[in-house]
Amino acid sequence: MTDELPAGPSGGSPGGLPELRASDADRERVAEVLRDGLAEGRLDMAEFEERLEATYKARTYGELEPITRDLPASGVTAPGPAPAVSMVKRPAGAADTGDWASRIVGGEGTSRWGVAVMSGFERRGHWTVPKRFNCFAFWGGGVVDLREANFADGEVVVNCYAVMGGLNVVVPPGVEVVVRGIGIMGGFDHGQEGVAGAPGAPRVVVTGFAFWGGVGVERKISKAERLRLREERRREKLERRAARRDGLEPGRD
Repeated sequence: MTDELPAGPSGGSPGGLPELRASDADRERVAEVLRDGLAEGRLDMAEFEERLEATYKARTYGELEPITRDLPASGVTAPGPAPAVSMVKRPAGAADTGDWASRIVGGEGTSRWGVAVMSGFERRGHWTVPKRFNCFAFWGGGVVDLREANFADGEVVVNCYAVMGGLNVVVPPGVEVVVRGIGIMGGFDHGQEGVAGAPGAPRVVVTGFAFWGGVGVERKISKAERLRLREERRREKLERRAARRDGLEPGRD
């Protein structure tokens, strides 16, 4: 499911829980406010870079809230003890092979950008992929992991620009992948194209440009699904062992 924070004034509310851990989507919302502040002239470049660095280092709502307190729009507000929020739920195990209809949720994505300049970024876990997600890596790397994500539309575009850096897009089984990127002294991975999508599954289009860099696309099951399959195999092994034992010792209760 995707977490959505309730709207509130900048700085949070007296009943908030600033010690709660913030997510990648929370940090990205703050980064969007900072980018708007830079574009509107409210922040100079030095202030923007300082605050952006603090944003991606923040671990709790309490650390994020002061970063945009003096800007017109608040990035995040710490939720109260029992916030009335709208959440999209999907059945257990749906992360890789479950009900695809429950994962195409419409609306806006929880994160629209990923930037790595001599650094790295990751978008993974429970988040909502927008219709178009843009990412850029320069002397750095980034991971866009869609295995546990919801999707704002039945077709989403992941636009990748890698300059002397690398970007990796990870999709779950069942998703159709189309790669339309261009590489100059670099490359785009087309290995996952041509695999038919599952009924109702979204389509992921990977586009962009790679110069002295690369964009990889891989299909993997999530850690939760891997553990579930391992547990299934363990249970089947125990059942086979019990069946053999019962066959050797007939009449035993």
